[in-house]
Amino acid sequence: MTVVLEVRDLQKTFGAVVAAKDINVTVNKHEIVGIIGANGAGKTTFVNMVTGYLKPSSGHIAFAGQNIMGLPPREITNLGISRSFQVPQVFASETVFDNLQMAYAIAEETGMGLLAPLHNEERAARVDDHLDRYKITEYRNAVASTLPQGIRKLLDIAMAAVSNPTILMLDEPTSGISVEEKFGLMDVVMGALKENETTILFIEHDMEIVERYVSRVLAFYQGQIICDAPTAEAMVDPGVREFVIGEEYHRTRTEAANGGTDNA
Repeated sequence: MTVVLEVRDLQKTFGAVVAAKDINVTVNKHEIVGIIGANGAGKTTFVNMVTGYLKPSSGHIAFAGQNIMGLPPREITNLGISRSFQVPQVFASETVFDNLQMAYAIAEETGMGLLAPLHNEERAARVDDHLDRYKITEYRNAVASTLPQGIRKLLDIAMAAVSNPTILMLDEPTSGISVEEKFGLMDVVMGALKENETTILFIEHDMEIVERYVSRVLAFYQGQIICDAPTAEAMVDPGVREFVIGEEYHRTRTEAANGGTDNA
């Protein structure tokens, strides 16, 4: 297996407050990793440090063997780590097509920078392919501010993926999405990213999403990783049950597995 991300002894403090402590993680190419934990557990702090939005207090972060500690987000994105956000970061007054055109223009920035014409036929063709991959072609000419929340989420993720990153980190991709929409959205996202052989790490509070889509779980509690294990093992880990998913969720899932009766 090829290691694409290695984090060692990562820490982040804000004065006397410890937001992250002793974070040690190795992620292999093509893995799908779920990041879980209660609010304030350190999940987003971890993602922000890896992607350059937050400078670690100490530790080591290597991407494909290269030290990326302290690099700004733009440089980290150019190297091959991209991300989406819990609140979609889109150009609200622009169409879906133009949002993706701008994302491609930024990803393909040359010596001319963004002074070069935004629209050209080759880029437009790539945008249309991307729209099809993320199943949002019907919204091609819709203004982003008018989109349903699920489509806006898809657009944000699609924009993060235009550079074909080695690693894509997603911050709560199903937050604000209805129960009826969440699996369909994740099927689209996972299908598109797997097609490009992208390594995926995503923060998620919905344990049904975690159980269905990830092969490995990082569980955070009070700024530390309390469990790093395959999904099935993580779901029954005592620490995860106590501090993350709760005994009620575990009991309900056990009853469902036993046909409605908890025989455990």
